[in-house]
Amino acid sequence: MAVTVSLVALFGLVLFFLLRSRTLGYGAAFIAVMFGFFLASTGASTPINQLARAVIDALPNL
Repeated sequence: MAVTVSLVALFGLVLFFLLRSRTLGYGAAFIAVMFGFFLASTGASTPINQLARAVIDALPNL
């Protein structure tokens, strides 16, 4: 768990700087995929899934 959280922080930080500098390419796509993969392994996956489900359920009501 500790390694997963630190990898999420590392990939999240790198992705933040890539997006901020508008350097989007194959490397940024790899970083984004790895960030998502390791984020799904943390305890943050349940609240993220719940938030996504709430947004999807709210869209037809707009």
